[in-house]
Amino acid sequence: MQSKEAPTSMDVEAVPSEPKAEFGSLPMKPKFKPLSAHEMSDGQVQFRKVNVPPHRFSPLKKAWMEIYTPVYEQMKIDIRMNLKARRVELKTRTDTPDISNLQKCADFVHAFMLGFDVIDAIALLRLDELYVESFEIKDVKTLRGEHLSRAIGRLSGKGGKTKFAIENATKTRIVIADSKIHMLGSYKNIRVARDSLCNLILGSPAGKVYSKLRAVSARLAESL
Repeated sequence: MQSKEAPTSMDVEAVPSEPKAEFGSLPMKPKFKPLSAHEMSDGQVQFRKVNVPPHRFSPLKKAWMEIYTPVYEQMKIDIRMNLKARRVELKTRTDTPDISNLQKCADFVHAFMLGFDVIDAIALLRLDELYVESFEIKDVKTLRGEHLSRAIGRLSGKGGKTKFAIENATKTRIVIADSKIHMLGSYKNIRVARDSLCNLILGSPAGKVYSKLRAVSARLAESL
């Protein structure tokens, strides 16, 4: 007895075959999406902490929104003031575009704590070639008492004239905090400003330093 089976109709979908690689040729390179900063750090949140000196607490309170806005909105870094520990705390977010933004923001806040204005320190967020360098007068020459006071006076000049002249000639920003000196600028410009400041500490008259500074700044302008 023969069983009669109804013919089944089956739709066969033709799949286009991929072009086979020729013998000896390399396979196609895989294409991956670029990793985000959060994924590069394996999803771990990174922190930076900047201590607030007692004399910078009031200026920080006044300029808080000027510091907070570029850090949080432009650099995508969380920032808060820890009142108990008296320090500014920074951390990365899931939407932080670049992991280096955290260190830039820490440098920016640290520069403000050293005494730089927000307008000057904010350049650290926008330019990669800027640095902050610090040294003390005793690193150049051991001075005490009135000799140290006179050296600080030579660095500033009458009404800050000497300091402003060095800043304008070398395109740097200088903060003189007692016997500590902080400079903000590019590597070459900081070196020129440091040499001028060291000459003043060692006792060179301001006129001689100005003439050297004019010659060096002219050479810098030519090289650029």
